[in-house]
Amino acid sequence: MRLSPDRPRLPSSDDEGLDRMFLHGVEVHGRHGVFDFERRAGQRFVVDVDWWLATGAAVASDRLDATLCYKRLHDRVVAIIAGEPWSLIETLADALVRTLLTDFAAIEIVRVTVHKPDAPIGGTFADVGITMARRRPIDRDGAG
Repeated sequence: MRLSPDRPRLPSSDDEGLDRMFLHGVEVHGRHGVFDFERRAGQRFVVDVDWWLATGAAVASDRLDATLCYKRLHDRVVAIIAGEPWSLIETLADALVRTLLTDFAAIEIVRVTVHKPDAPIGGTFADVGITMARRRPIDRDGAG
């Protein structure tokens, strides 16, 4: 089966040299949504980030400057969620993916899940969200 460019094949054990790192459960107050009250009061967003990168140089040197500092990545994710509001979580996820690929050259593939657990949709539900994955290089059309 052939995958479209906007659905990149994520690395498997066959992909030599790429390892998965992750940061899950980043909880931030944001003002994203289509309703005025969502933008005024804001609400909780929870973000999971998985990224693939080559860790060989870091393993060999045991030096932070040879890998991606997940504190820097965390701070960047928080700034985006707490920053400029968007109507759609799709747009928020896209901003996260594009920024992480742009700001962190070590990342070859990134997968972001944005959870909006308090979304104003009524009824009982556990969660609502989107998962978006992109491979470097990213272009203006979102293709990897």
